[in-house]
Amino acid sequence: MELAIVILNWNAAADTVRCVRDILSWTRIRPTVWVVDNGSTDDSVQMISRELPKVHLIRNSANLGFGGGNNRGIAAALVVGDAPILLMNNDARIAEGDVVRLVETLWANQQLGFVGPLLYDADQGGRLLAAGGLDPAQHHHSHITDLPDGPRVRVVECVPGTVILGRAEVFREVGLLDEDYFYGSEVTDLCLRAAQQGYLSAIDTQARAFHDLERSSAFRDTLYTYYIIRNRFLLVRKFHRQWKLLYFGFWALYSLALSVKVWVGGRWATAWAVWLGLRDGLMGRFGDQNDRVTAMASGGAGGSEPGKR
Repeated sequence: MELAIVILNWNAAADTVRCVRDILSWTRIRPTVWVVDNGSTDDSVQMISRELPKVHLIRNSANLGFGGGNNRGIAAALVVGDAPILLMNNDARIAEGDVVRLVETLWANQQLGFVGPLLYDADQGGRLLAAGGLDPAQHHHSHITDLPDGPRVRVVECVPGTVILGRAEVFREVGLLDEDYFYGSEVTDLCLRAAQQGYLSAIDTQARAFHDLERSSAFRDTLYTYYIIRNRFLLVRKFHRQWKLLYFGFWALYSLALSVKVWVGGRWATAWAVWLGLRDGLMGRFGDQNDRVTAMASGGAGGSEPGKR
């Protein structure tokens, strides 16, 4: 069973090495692995080259975001052939048997463009993080966290990008990830574009994967918050133009209320991140804003509270 796997690395070579070594121990699947280093500033490239000599290492000179980084790996896989492409976070893990199940599910239904597993918290194995996803432009909580009785394979609006398997032909027909998002919602965008071409996204409830949330917790109060707020407006611009004013008004009011709430609660950096996300979303300022958001949120956190500095 052939499979192309794309794993993104950014200053986390130890996680990447662990993840890939687990994949290379599989026996039923013959994976071709692309590791994309997304402009790491540590010794990631040297460590991955040394510890994983059999993988294809793509070195980006800068951080291209989740979409841009993964796109380099997807494009390389498409050049090689037509094997299904698995996108996987380096802080996630999935057993070979579950990947086999995903591949078999994909091939069993030609209308499926993407399929994913149930996603659980790696530290709390019984806590379901996502059984598929919803369009964040229309839903406050975009992860489906309940699992009612029903068919084994369930159609959803989108599959979380932590672990997602897609057909090579769908990437060729629909296109790659939209790099304007930089981080967050680009996989939702991809699934929505695929749906416009008649391809379904689904979750196989008999497949399980686990995500280590602690690995990325340091960025959640600022960068993740910023991109979640901002990228909703990009989704609205692309997929809900007829309701643009309504959605813009709703999410603007929501974001203003959220920024006030977290500011009053003493989380000033988060409040600045929310405000910046709202402003950039309304103004159409997309792409990489990491340095700007980090600097402004840090300045706001340190300089705006009475008695500081």
